[in-house]
Amino acid sequence: MRILFVGDIFGKPGREIARRAIPALIERESLDFVIANVENSAAGFGVTGDIADTILSYGVDAMTTGNHVWDKKEVLDYIPRQPKLLRPANFPAGTPGRGSYLGRTRSGEAIGVVNVMGRVFMQPLDDPFAVVLKEIDGLRAKARVIIVDFHAEATSEKIAMGWHLDGRATAMFGTHTHVQTADERILPKGTAYLTDAGMTGPHDSIIGVTTEIALSKFVTGMPAKFESATGPGRLNGVIVTADLATGRATAIQRLSLSHADVDALAPQAAGR
Repeated sequence: MRILFVGDIFGKPGREIARRAIPALIERESLDFVIANVENSAAGFGVTGDIADTILSYGVDAMTTGNHVWDKKEVLDYIPRQPKLLRPANFPAGTPGRGSYLGRTRSGEAIGVVNVMGRVFMQPLDDPFAVVLKEIDGLRAKARVIIVDFHAEATSEKIAMGWHLDGRATAMFGTHTHVQTADERILPKGTAYLTDAGMTGPHDSIIGVTTEIALSKFVTGMPAKFESATGPGRLNGVIVTADLATGRATAIQRLSLSHADVDALAPQAAGR
């Protein structure tokens, strides 16, 4: 089984390159399942139902989020009726939505997706290290392949989660910082790991925000209203190959693609 995980889709530039790149990658890489983090897909802050539906139309099979999931209030009505849109599982009981999803690949194989959020330099939530195991246990009887999105700030917490899940999940990919790391590996017990999958969005920016606005806040110390940058997007993500019999990862490939790279993948599939 080959799974694509797309790093945080940020604003319109992120949606546009995702629209072009994901179908091309599905065709070129013979992908069975696609997961994307969409918590910044609505102008950089949150997600709406209409945008989530649009992203699903690109060929995405499951969507994860993080601390910005509630930024657009209309998502409160959408998330309870769309099981493919997850919010971190360690939000308190009674929070709308769900933190895991049992999906099917294009050939009908079962796959589990789990979304949890870290606590270091983040809002205090339930213990992600305990909650993630409960979510995995709930999927294990039906799916050997399980992918975890750990939305967290601190690299140390993400690395700790990787080792915590080694042999328990097929892959754990970090999200949130919008800066792709270069430490992809398969841990000793078969879990594919990457500290941060990066950002699918405008990279001529400060983690997606218009450079001048974000820089002014650093230089002056004054409040600023952040806006999504509008330059051309780049897709950051990762492809993992899994053994269906064991659920172990057998290969991991990090991606960082410009529009020119997408053109080279498959011009017709990319919509050109």
